[in-house]
Amino acid sequence: MAFGIHTRAIHAGQDNDPLTGAVAFPIYQTSTYGQSVIGGEPEFCYARTGNPTQHALERNLAALESAGHALAFSSGMAAINNVLSLLSTGDHVVACADLYGGAYRIFTKLYARFGVEFTFVDTTDPQNVRDAIRDSTRIVWIETPSNPLLRLTDIAACARHAKAAGAWTVVDNTFATPHLQSPLTLGADIVVHSTTKYLNGHADVLGGAIITNRGDLLEQLKFSQNMVGSIPSPHDCYLVLRGIKTLGLRVERHCASARLVATFLDAHPAVKRVHFPGLPNHPQHDLARIQMRDFGGIVSFELEDDIEAVRAFQSSCKLWTLAESLGGPKSLICHPATMTHAAVDAEVRRANGLHDGLIRLSVGLEDVEDLIDDLQVGLRASAARKRRSDEVLVP
Repeated sequence: MAFGIHTRAIHAGQDNDPLTGAVAFPIYQTSTYGQSVIGGEPEFCYARTGNPTQHALERNLAALESAGHALAFSSGMAAINNVLSLLSTGDHVVACADLYGGAYRIFTKLYARFGVEFTFVDTTDPQNVRDAIRDSTRIVWIETPSNPLLRLTDIAACARHAKAAGAWTVVDNTFATPHLQSPLTLGADIVVHSTTKYLNGHADVLGGAIITNRGDLLEQLKFSQNMVGSIPSPHDCYLVLRGIKTLGLRVERHCASARLVATFLDAHPAVKRVHFPGLPNHPQHDLARIQMRDFGGIVSFELEDDIEAVRAFQSSCKLWTLAESLGGPKSLICHPATMTHAAVDAEVRRANGLHDGLIRLSVGLEDVEDLIDDLQVGLRASAARKRRSDEVLVP
C-alpha cells in the first residue's frame, strides 16, 4: 500500500520497539556491539558503521523522498562533502550561481585545490546548464529554491541534460523539504538535506542526509561515510526522527504564514523587491506551481543597499531573532552578505544579486499577525535611518 507523506513521516522505518512496545524508536546509546562468532557478518558491529537509531532515521528519510536508500550525517555540510567524495582530479561540476555559501566555500576553497573544476551558471535557464556541461562533467548541482534568492530550477529539464552527458544530478532539497518537492521523481540521482532545518524543525540538532535510488552510488557513498566517520549520534538521530513526525503540519503553517509575510512586504513602500516563489510576480512562479506543492517558508527581500538601514531594521524587530539557520519554530532574520554567504568573494556575491540590502527571513510558527506587526516596526525604523542618511548627504 502506498501511504501518504504524513503517514510515512510517522511510521516509516520505526516500528514499535519489539522488546517493550515503546512507540518512540529507542536511542541505542552504544559505541560497539557484542558479536557471536569470529568472522561472522553481524548487522551491527561498531557505531561508526551503523546504529539502529541511525538506520531507523535513514529508512524514514528514504520513505519521505520515495527512495530506496538514505544515509544520515552529522551535518548538512558533511553530507555535501560525502557527495563530493565521488569526484576525482579532473572532474567537473556545473552548479547554480547563487548557492549556499557553505557549499560555495567547500567547492572553491577545498575541492578546487584537488583539481576538481566548477562552473557556476544561472540554472533558472536549463540551456545554461546544457551549455556548461563538458565531457568531464560528473555532477550538475542544483538548489531549488536557491539560498537566499529563492530562484527555481527546472529539475526535470536539467536532469535530462545531465543524463545525456553521463553526469549525476544532485538537488539540495533543504528549503523545499520532501513535503513540498520530490526531486528523485523528477529525474535527480541524489538528494541532499540539512536535516538541521525543517526536517528536525526545533533548532536543537545538527544533521544531514543523502538520499538516492542508485545502488551503485550508495555503495560508494556508504564506504566514504564509514571511512570518514561523519555520522550523527544516536541521540541526534532520535531528535530528527521526533521532528519529522510533525513535518507536514509545521511546513503547512510555515508556508501559509510566509505567503502573508511576502504579500505584506511586496506592498510596502520601503521594500525594493521581494523574493518569494508564491508571488505571481516571481520570475519562476509558474514553475513553482508545477514543481512544488507549496512555496516554502523562506522569504527574502531587499531594502536600500545601506547597511545602517538594515541594522536599524533588524535591531527594531523584537520577535525576529538575528541568527543563521532556518526551519525552526522561532522566526529568524539572516543577513546573507555578512552571515551565510560571508565566505563568498564580495564581487561574486554582488554579481549574483546578494547585496548588502538583502535580508532572508525564516518564517516561524508564531501568530503571523504578530510577525507582520513586528516587521512593520522594523521597516519604519529602517526608513527613518535612511532618511537621516540622505539628509546628511544633501549639501
